[in-house]
This record gives sequence, structure tokens and C-alpha cells, in this order.
Amino acid sequence: MKVNVEVECSPEEARRFLGLPDVTKANEAYVDALTNAMQGTTNFDQLNELTKQVAPMGQMGLKLFQQFLENGVAMAMSGATTKPK
Repeated sequence: MKVNVEVECSPEEARRFLGLPDVTKANEAYVDALTNAMQGTTNFDQLNELTKQVAPMGQMGLKLFQQFLENGVAMAMSGATTKPK
């Protein structure tokens, strides 16, 4: 048997329902800092150096983060639970 459930809600409602923290202010501060840093870049070398500062692990860091998210989704989809200690 297959059951499909569609839920219509705003991103804010979904965040609250899932119990996720509101990171709006942290995100705004990060975007502002990044915008201010990028205003001083005038060529590719400066942009490359800025990128290294923002994401020090570069491609490897992004790949690790992607694997982290994929593993979390796989666990959630399989219904895996952790036993309390």
C-alpha cells in the first residue's frame, strides 16, 4: 500500500513544526559580512582569496557537508532511531 500526504505550509510554519531554530538574524549577519567583504574585490585573484577564507576546506568541505546531509536524509527515510543512553 502506498500513501501520499501533501502538506501546504510556509517555510516558517515548517521550521516551527520540525522544531528547528530561527537562524534569520545569524543568516542576515553572515550575508551582510560577505557582501561587505565582496565589495572590495575587483579581480579574480581577490575573489579566489576571499573564497578560501570563507570556505577554508573548499571542495572537500562542501563534499563532506553534502555527505552529512545525504546520510541524515537516508536515516530519516529509513525510520532509523537512536537508543537513549
